[in-house]
Amino acid sequence: MENTPATPPLSGVLILDLSRVLAGPYATMMLADLGATVIKVERPGSGDDTRQWGPPWAGGESAYYLSVNRNKKSVTLDLKQERARDILRVLAQRADVLVENWRCGTMEAWGIGYKDLQLLNPGLIYCTITGYGQTGPNKDRAGYDAIIQAEGGLMSITGPTEGPPMKVPIAIVDITTGMLSAIAILSALYDRVHSGQGQYIDMALLDAQVAWLVNVGSNYLISGEPGGRFGNAHPNIVPYQPFATADGWIVVGVGNERHWKRLCALANWADLESDRRFATNPARVENRDILVPELEGRFKSRTSEEWLAGLRNEGIPCGPINTVNQVFSDPQILARDMLVELVHPTAGEIKMVGTPFKLSRTPAQIIAPPPLLGQHTEDVLREYLEMEDSDIKGLRDAGVI
Repeated sequence: MENTPATPPLSGVLILDLSRVLAGPYATMMLADLGATVIKVERPGSGDDTRQWGPPWAGGESAYYLSVNRNKKSVTLDLKQERARDILRVLAQRADVLVENWRCGTMEAWGIGYKDLQLLNPGLIYCTITGYGQTGPNKDRAGYDAIIQAEGGLMSITGPTEGPPMKVPIAIVDITTGMLSAIAILSALYDRVHSGQGQYIDMALLDAQVAWLVNVGSNYLISGEPGGRFGNAHPNIVPYQPFATADGWIVVGVGNERHWKRLCALANWADLESDRRFATNPARVENRDILVPELEGRFKSRTSEEWLAGLRNEGIPCGPINTVNQVFSDPQILARDMLVELVHPTAGEIKMVGTPFKLSRTPAQIIAPPPLLGQHTEDVLREYLEMEDSDIKGLRDAGVI
């Protein structure tokens, strides 16, 4: 008998998402893909800032906004008004999780901070995402991805060896903070199963950036040397970088001595294999300034396809340097459902990046396109507050919703 997939693992979890832009919305989108009901609370009239971050556009919505808000319901509330905050308090009594990324003290000033809402719902998990966290001398500063990339050390190690510091083109600090926030929320949900209690989660972009310095951070802490830029090379592995070929570029990663010997045999580089300066990875790292220019000349002797076929046959990590359009036509990407299509209410059929979660029994699901601004306001007020049409009209007339 064929197994019927179970409902997604977070079905029944209700999340209030008061966050905007990227880190918070990315976290809540991942949780929504896993089955949580996410109510996105936005400002009436304008909504999430990213709704205006275009072009490109689809049906009046920016591609940026569409990228991180699927599987959510949009509700508009003017939280500067007490009546709107009263609605939020009622929703918070029903919610399992609240996510927000307002500046430190804003939610407390409105009377909807963690301590306020925890009194109404002791099981509430309240996750706040800021640039610098709720403590420390910089806690009141606004946090932006590029600034954190600079302050957190990333820009000092990114870019050409002799060039200026560079940021990663994707807002990588926001994205990784969103991922880590989702992990923290799931951990708190698991703890609540045993304790029955919610808790406060204090996430900071700068903390996340420093946490994923990983080996680069460890290199400094062990050696005392701050490191620097290696361009596309690796500080601890050689060769591990792109190389120009006769007709393009490929990237090669020689992660151990077995790979090195196979590369030398494949390319008939007996002179390099026998050279003691290159016999081990530490030796190759020490002599990278000699070895890499030599390799750069030799890789130009064959085409990209010739190199890739040979390297793959020998089990040596390698790959083409794909453009984004090539990524989304790659057979492996398509086989893994990393390109999906949804029907949007104003844009029609739109393509979106798929979910990376592949669970065998409780699969993630992408079932709803990113919502229009306030698309679900009335539905939510009827379902969770049992409001009548006349009440909803009064709120709309007063600019509360």
